[in-house]
Amino acid sequence: MKTQTAKASLVDCITDRKEDFYRLAYSYVKNQEDALDIVQESIKKALASVDSVRNPDTVKSWFYKILVRTAIDFLRKQKKLKVMDEQTIEFLSSGKEDTYHDTDLYEALEELPHPYKTIIILRFFEDLKLEEIAEITGENLSTVKTRLYRGLKLMRIHLTKEDLS
Repeated sequence: MKTQTAKASLVDCITDRKEDFYRLAYSYVKNQEDALDIVQESIKKALASVDSVRNPDTVKSWFYKILVRTAIDFLRKQKKLKVMDEQTIEFLSSGKEDTYHDTDLYEALEELPHPYKTIIILRFFEDLKLEEIAEITGENLSTVKTRLYRGLKLMRIHLTKEDLS
């Protein structure tokens, strides 16, 4: 009975927050197909281990934890060198350069180590509370606060350097 409740809570959570989960995955990989793969893999992992959920009320943070870890694992696997042929390089270099708003902010975010980046994304882009972030990352609340403020400080330093350049 408890497993059915947890499974129903998981399905409801995924259905209600699918855009949030996609956006979080996309913030890691910057690629639509890879983000969808990460969400799909996370759902697969969650459904396989839904029996381990003791309290159906914690399904949201439990799934966020799975999603973040799956995204980080994906990035680790993708660090391998990718080789392109000359035609692909010419095609990509001949295009018009895109212009984006707030690129310096996103670049500063990309420069952060994963622990800082994860906390900042969950706090400001996913609008989660610090307690929820602590549960998702498996860290103490004080560690989450420290990493949040340290990450923001590192981003500020990066942005200040760009302003001086």
